[in-house]
Amino acid sequence: MKNLLLLLLLANILYFLWGMFQEDSPESGVAIIDETTLGPPLQVTSHADGDGITSVGAVLGSGQPSDLAAIAGRSCVTIGPFKVRTEADSAVLLQSSQGMKARVRSTQGQMFVGHWVQIRNIADEATAKEMLTKLGNGGLADAYLVRTEDEGLKISLGLFGDLEGAEKIELQARSLDLPADITPRTADRTVYFVDIALPPGRGAGAIVEKYGEEQVLLRNSATCPQ
Repeated sequence: MKNLLLLLLLANILYFLWGMFQEDSPESGVAIIDETTLGPPLQVTSHADGDGITSVGAVLGSGQPSDLAAIAGRSCVTIGPFKVRTEADSAVLLQSSQGMKARVRSTQGQMFVGHWVQIRNIADEATAKEMLTKLGNGGLADAYLVRTEDEGLKISLGLFGDLEGAEKIELQARSLDLPADITPRTADRTVYFVDIALPPGRGAGAIVEKYGEEQVLLRNSATCPQ
């Protein structure tokens, strides 16, 4: 009997010691957390639709061609405008030989024709004839009279493809005390564009390098060859 009591006492002592060193077990309940310890809130941005990401290639106006890759073959660039169909056909053949889908598209548009040297706002035909005589005596015998509905009487001194040639004639007329000036001349005509579908991983840098930033347009819909 004495031994049994000793065993029970020893068991109680051991249980007491075990309880002191045993970690508290997790319990169910509600935990109160200070939000300031969680950091900044997450920012979630939705992706744009497919049409909004198809324009890749050169960044126009940057002065540097871009190596941005095409997205799933849907990205498209347009070269143009070309004044004649043969130039557009040559561009199609070149791009097709490099593994890209290309096609010619024609449309009506305003095309730059040249730099027009004129004397405008002439009061009447008598004044115009005096000016023509003065121009002929000064070495500008090719000048001729033009009448338009919007500007009335004018004298044309020539249409020039290069600005330097136009400026030379303008200065020659001004040296005769005649108020010549230069205006850009445009005309409605059929122009041609070449639409090119860029394959996946292909940028438009080489196209921009060949044709120049002024003649390469980025597209994100519609005219991209399928």
